[in-house]
Amino acid sequence: MSKPADSSRAARFRVGVDIGGTFTDLALADRDGGRLAIAKVLTDHGDVSRGVMSGLRTILAESGVSPGDVDAVVHGTTLATNALIERRGVDTALLVTRGFRDILTMGRESRYDIYDIGIELPEPLVRRARVFEVTERVDAGGRVVTALDEAEVASLVRRLAAEGVGAVAVCLLHAFRNAAHERAVAATFDRLAPDIAVSLSSDVSPDIGEFERASTTVANAYVRPIIGRYLDDLASRLRTEGVAADPMIMTSDGGTIPRATAVEYPVRLIESGPAGGAMAAAYLGGLTGHRDLIAFDMGGTTAKICVIEGGEPGRAGQFEVGHADRFVRGSGLPIRAPVLEMIEIGAGGGSIATVDELGLLRVGPASAGASPGPACYGLGGDAATVTDADLCLGYLDADYFLGGRMRLDRERAERSIAEHVARPLGVPAARAALGIHEVVNDNMARAAKVHCLEQGRDPRSYALVAFGGAGPVHAHRVAAALGMRHVLYPARAGVMSAFGFLVSPPAFELMRTATALVSEVDPEAVLKLFAEMETEGRRLLDGAGVAPRDIRVRREAAIRYRGQTFDLFVPAPAGGLRREDLQAMEAAFVERYRRRYHRTNPGHPIEVVSWRVVVSGPRPDHRPQTVAAAADGDRALKGRRQVYMPETGGFEDCPVYDRYALGAGASIEGPAIVEEAESTVVIGPGAVVRADEHNNLHLTLQGHLS
Repeated sequence: MSKPADSSRAARFRVGVDIGGTFTDLALADRDGGRLAIAKVLTDHGDVSRGVMSGLRTILAESGVSPGDVDAVVHGTTLATNALIERRGVDTALLVTRGFRDILTMGRESRYDIYDIGIELPEPLVRRARVFEVTERVDAGGRVVTALDEAEVASLVRRLAAEGVGAVAVCLLHAFRNAAHERAVAATFDRLAPDIAVSLSSDVSPDIGEFERASTTVANAYVRPIIGRYLDDLASRLRTEGVAADPMIMTSDGGTIPRATAVEYPVRLIESGPAGGAMAAAYLGGLTGHRDLIAFDMGGTTAKICVIEGGEPGRAGQFEVGHADRFVRGSGLPIRAPVLEMIEIGAGGGSIATVDELGLLRVGPASAGASPGPACYGLGGDAATVTDADLCLGYLDADYFLGGRMRLDRERAERSIAEHVARPLGVPAARAALGIHEVVNDNMARAAKVHCLEQGRDPRSYALVAFGGAGPVHAHRVAAALGMRHVLYPARAGVMSAFGFLVSPPAFELMRTATALVSEVDPEAVLKLFAEMETEGRRLLDGAGVAPRDIRVRREAAIRYRGQTFDLFVPAPAGGLRREDLQAMEAAFVERYRRRYHRTNPGHPIEVVSWRVVVSGPRPDHRPQTVAAAADGDRALKGRRQVYMPETGGFEDCPVYDRYALGAGASIEGPAIVEEAESTVVIGPGAVVRADEHNNLHLTLQGHLS
């Protein structure tokens, strides 16, 4: 437990809160001295904000910090994600240009698996009966072809209000070119039905691609009232608790935004938790001298993998939610919004192991979650999970889970594995547990390899950063399967996403579509777009408390070969835009394309699809405390226990070390176990781990390519 705060000085603290599928994680940092405290509580799915407040009280009490000393709360939530996946949003209507009523149903008319005759596609969030046509038309150049029938719109607004519709998405044809008709529709709702939340595609996703734009705007509208109520309730509870700070919210692309902005654009929050982990990994890489990393975040429900290159996580402009075939690309609802580029697979501590009709062992994607949880939690679950297997293999200590705050039941875990896996396979329980462990490791290693190959990257040239509650347990063997040599285990790995919120800058990305060949770009028109976006970005960051002089602006262009459907981001100059600047951007695109795909298309026309602006404040300064140099190695030795090591084919008598007692420079040879309250590091034979001055552990595997 941390020492109480010194009341003689005005100490100020920042709190990061990450709500996961199994646990709610909290991190508290002192703005002045790098002090960091953490807490982990089971997620309260009945009332997630109640769970947040419970965790906040816990971390403040354990740290001796008064609620009044907290001047920033940064929050990441799965509420928007869960509402989309579980279809628990509000009754939503969609308004489209006359003749385009079936835009959501038709989609791209593609199949994510062309050989599956029973393929299932995700159902639109808005049923066809709630899609309404509006008389109007704007052409591809932004010119009005048919004026908006305002009387028709007014009649429709009154009808939707009478029918109790909670939200409306407006996606009119070519509104990204000319938003006048969408804004007129919004004005009518504001006048006649102000209680209905309206989302305009020209605000939410002003990008080319009618289906993706409509899907994104509908998703934003569908969850907007829910997010608004939740964040308002959270802010009220914080004030009641004595915390004056209005919560900042983590976005999917690694920035933080004020609560009011989050309520306006909740679709930007969907991947907020994983983004926090990637930002923490990037921060840690800079601290330890590793700028090329693979962030490996394995929690209770899923595992996330993100490539970090040159100290920056990869970024993308689109992702999917609500998959009809879980984790299969193309089977979800497309969301056109900025996001850190990562993959997510159904491999977490709660992933359920089963034996299928062919007698094959399967692990995930179904998860036991927090309730009822793995069998070993003793909360009513009886499915065999990865956590049960790790406990039976000796990787976890039944009496030291969450630092001893939660005791695991090994007998329940063994019975569950015996019943659901060992007997159907006809193998001993220990072999079944090892099979679960190896299958989930293989699933994650294969997913990471594919993700790297898709980006033209060789995982062997990167270091693996392992975090999340289960990540450090599995990282050694995942790295070995990938041929990697270095693994970094950050201190407090179990709450890295919450910590990542505290080292992420206030930021917001805006975009305008203006497709043209690079050689035909109108520089003056582009500079006008940049000026508009920068003004809007500064307005959106106004509530983040960033001084105007501290706001930074980054300009980018999304460029592609004409005829392709994907693009790459290329930096644009900060000042004017000359012809030679455009030529340099074209050359930068070709080089980036070559690095990604290992080929180019000489002579093929290159076009700019859209222009983007990222407006951001300074990254919060966190200076981590250093630990004393290693002294007597026996001081960190907690004891020994039997741990299964696949490399030797059986249980080994392994030393177990207390991570908090390790000093800077301490070295451990595998096989060994290193424990802290929120995670456990499993070190296999032939590996060496060294502790640095910040208590991060650096593992070097033998016999792999560097």
